[in-house]
Amino acid sequence: MIIYTSHKDTKTLSFNIRICKLKSFLCASVPWCEILFLFFLFSFPVYAQSNPWIAPEIVSRAAVVMDAATGTVVYEKNPDMEIPPASMTKLMTMHIVFEEINRGRASLDDIVEPTAEAWARNQLAGSSVMHLAPGQSLSLRELLLGLAVFSGNDASTAVALLLAPTVSAFVEMMNTEARALGLTRTRFADASGYSEYNMTTAMEFARFCRFYLDTHPESLAEYHSVWEFSYPLPHNVAEPFRENPETRTQRNRNTLLGRVEGVDGLKTGSIPAAGFNVALTAERNDTRFIAVVMGAPSGIGGDRIRDEDGERLLNWAFNNYRTVRLTPPLPEPARIWKGKENYTELFWEDELLTYTAYAERGENLYFEVVMTDPLIAPLPAWTHVGNVLVFDSLGELPSIPLYTIKEIERGGFFKRVFDSIRLFFRGS
Repeated sequence: MIIYTSHKDTKTLSFNIRICKLKSFLCASVPWCEILFLFFLFSFPVYAQSNPWIAPEIVSRAAVVMDAATGTVVYEKNPDMEIPPASMTKLMTMHIVFEEINRGRASLDDIVEPTAEAWARNQLAGSSVMHLAPGQSLSLRELLLGLAVFSGNDASTAVALLLAPTVSAFVEMMNTEARALGLTRTRFADASGYSEYNMTTAMEFARFCRFYLDTHPESLAEYHSVWEFSYPLPHNVAEPFRENPETRTQRNRNTLLGRVEGVDGLKTGSIPAAGFNVALTAERNDTRFIAVVMGAPSGIGGDRIRDEDGERLLNWAFNNYRTVRLTPPLPEPARIWKGKENYTELFWEDELLTYTAYAERGENLYFEVVMTDPLIAPLPAWTHVGNVLVFDSLGELPSIPLYTIKEIERGGFFKRVFDSIRLFFRGS
């Protein structure tokens, strides 16, 4: 579902009505030159008040902002434009690692001795690296930090070769997973994102980020929000080099960490064919948004433009939307007439209890149950028999449908006759 952003709030609308009435009065009693002056004087504040509802202009070629809890898209620009993800690819690499750990095929404590193919000096020119070198050893946990914080292409290669016989075989695992997740326009050519033949769209990558966060929520605190990381440490190098392991401390490539309220992930990326990309997520007041920004200009200043676009979109989303989580009282069993049973349990779909609303909605909630009456058997399972109406201080919100939890069979002859008589007198 997509929420479009052209609506004005009721406060702005009522303000505009008051301004129009004032202008009508002035036209009848004030000279024309003064009318024109007052017209412009009052017009500018009205425009400024409705500005917050207008989606911000961004320079980047494509972007999507999504409520992480509901999947509702509140902003999009060229959402289906295919652009190389660059190092955002490493999120899929990390996802594959986490899945292999969950299946018991790997452990965060596994020790890796990088082969020559994974050494930093053997990566393509211009690669970001964590400086893997001959004779080193490190845990899989450290490799994942090298992926998340340093965006190390050498770390990507080392991870791929730990879990597959070749990097190409690991990439096939990535593509198989993308297809399984329904990402039809997302494909991978390497595990690091350096190739221009990696491809995705802002919409598909936002969907993947939502899945990733839902599946691996611990990854934010353990990897993506880590501010800086030092490598190699003495235990990573051979004994003769432990007094001077040439440790390098690098900061997270995501420069919005700690700079924009609530930002705790996820991944940046940049290659000439793509420009500057970023997959962001932030949480404020129990609402989390995902913002995927792709195609900021390549070259000097492109990273600044990308960050400005991401910050602008996140702030706008939080200012205008929020996640509402409903906790209505459990519905009482419903009375059934002419059935084998007199009552049946009701249920609602849990996913309907969370939705995206405008920022000023969802406070001081109260609920009202409205049922179909009478409910007469037979009734199949999943019969819609009523609604929980939801209200806040500004009016009604989307209702919650109620369904029968199981099939209700028709009762015997005497039960039906008896209930018919009771219904007759109840109606009279």
